[in-house]
Amino acid sequence: MIKAVNLAKAYGEQVLFTEANFLINQGERIGLVGRNGYGKTTLLRLLTGEEEPDQGTITFPKHYTVGHLEQQLSFTRPTLLAEACLGLSAAQQGESWRVEKILLGLGFVKADFQRPPAEFSGGFQVRLNLAKVLASEPNLLLLDEPSNYLDITSIRWLVRFLQAWKNELILITHDRNLMDQVITHTLGIHRQKLRKLAGGTEKFYAQLAQEEEIYEKTRINEEKKRKEIETFINRFRYKATLSTRVQSRVKMLEKQERLEKLTKAEELEFSFPEAPIPGKLIMEAKKLSFSYQPSGPLLIDDLSFTVRKNDRIGIIGKNGKGKSTLLRLLAGDLMPVSGELRHHPGLQTAYFGQTNVERLQPDHTILEELMAVSPTCTTELARKISGAFMFSGDLALKKISVLSGGEKSRVLMSKLLLTPSNLLLLDEPTNHLDMEACDSLVEALDAYNGALILVTHNEMYLQALVNKLIVFDRDRVFLFNGNYQRFLEEIGWETDQEREAAKAEELASTPSNHRKALRQERADIITRRSLVLRPLEARINQLETAISLLEAQLQQNNGELITASAAGDGDAIARLAKDNAAINEEVEQLYTELATVTDEYEQASAAFEAEMENLDAG
Repeated sequence: MIKAVNLAKAYGEQVLFTEANFLINQGERIGLVGRNGYGKTTLLRLLTGEEEPDQGTITFPKHYTVGHLEQQLSFTRPTLLAEACLGLSAAQQGESWRVEKILLGLGFVKADFQRPPAEFSGGFQVRLNLAKVLASEPNLLLLDEPSNYLDITSIRWLVRFLQAWKNELILITHDRNLMDQVITHTLGIHRQKLRKLAGGTEKFYAQLAQEEEIYEKTRINEEKKRKEIETFINRFRYKATLSTRVQSRVKMLEKQERLEKLTKAEELEFSFPEAPIPGKLIMEAKKLSFSYQPSGPLLIDDLSFTVRKNDRIGIIGKNGKGKSTLLRLLAGDLMPVSGELRHHPGLQTAYFGQTNVERLQPDHTILEELMAVSPTCTTELARKISGAFMFSGDLALKKISVLSGGEKSRVLMSKLLLTPSNLLLLDEPTNHLDMEACDSLVEALDAYNGALILVTHNEMYLQALVNKLIVFDRDRVFLFNGNYQRFLEEIGWETDQEREAAKAEELASTPSNHRKALRQERADIITRRSLVLRPLEARINQLETAISLLEAQLQQNNGELITASAAGDGDAIARLAKDNAAINEEVEQLYTELATVTDEYEQASAAFEAEMENLDAG
């Protein structure tokens, strides 16, 4: 068990958290949430010992190990595999197969194993560090935005790997879908306190919202009572016959702690300005091909597709295959080596690119950067837009050069709000945003009436937004005329199919005694799964039946209430109203229990599924 008691941490006047307390129990996988700047990464640094709290303590069990993703990209071994094997414990030295499985899952291929680490891009070097910490199997694994340098197939593999993680885990990620598939508990930094709840992020935020609503209602009621008491005191202060009662109320007010009104949490709220849509067909690509080298291999070869006014197109695939390049071609930053790209004369494009951060002027303030977009942008308009992206007041006067990566991304996004468009081109817009900002962005994109072309590895965005896909997979690029779920069902990722084929091949070549042991392990998992899930299924059925019966009774009572009201039967009305109040209270309690049991069922089911997949993969 890890125990944090009365933690406090501040940087100057910026207080991150005070009197923070939490426990992490054996086997818990924690999702750490909170707005950017609230102290999530700082808390991880306190857990690793890289920083000390201003006050309070963190205690660990004896001989407890903590592993985290190293940001330093320096390597000491001559090959990728040898470097990754440094993560193995002393007891596992020589078991390079463990590391090979992790490297393959993170997107490396076997031909990479003997290459020097320095030959890989920065993103793949980060993956190498991730492989090392996963292979080390620490008691507590700390992961801060592990998906930022992963592609969609590697993220899918990481989800399965973490679902089967037996030790403790704390995960920070802007990808709500990734987090909720993995975690058993949510730990949130909110109003400078830490709060931990069982379950996923949706349940956590719903609980917070409910508690704050109750707090505000209580505060208003108490404020009303306080004013009534103050009125009584002021009215009868000088009446001798009521002096005892007046003094009693004065003492009552002195003892009563005043509830402060909660400050409204800063939220990112915006919408993309829309230009008139010129026609049904706004862009057409015909036999598009591109290479960065005149005689080099083609990143994009013979790609044709159309963009219509209501299209939502997702560009998906592994890193380095050409997704961002295709978006730059569509934005006009690059020219194709062959083929053509036709635009409707009325097309107005807004483009958010990964490298566009470099185009921000470091000596500009945020306001100056916004006002440089358009001569019609006034200081008032720039302040309004910067405020919508949480740069209100003096924050809008910060220089671009001192902003964090996430803040620069918000500045880039805010610039899109100064020019109306009918086609949005977005390249990984969620990187460096926090989870709440990602939620606001998906809402704004869903409400946008123009066309959208989106590069993303976030499967929640793909499920929520796109109706067509341009897919980089199987060493080619092709159009899939359907949503992401249909793609998974009808085609699927090559790596997923290879994994299934490898399982079948491995099983066929496994000695009979080993196959028997595997079958036994599978049978044990199935038995344990049945023992855990069947009671939960039974309880879910009981709760759903009880709720249905009570709701039927409620419906019958409402019918009788109508009859009683028409007849003017006051006794019947009072009795039925009392019955309905009791039924509603019981239904609410049953729904709360149903939500809890359903969460338990889904988490247990996912854990057993991951355990089964891990067995098959091993």
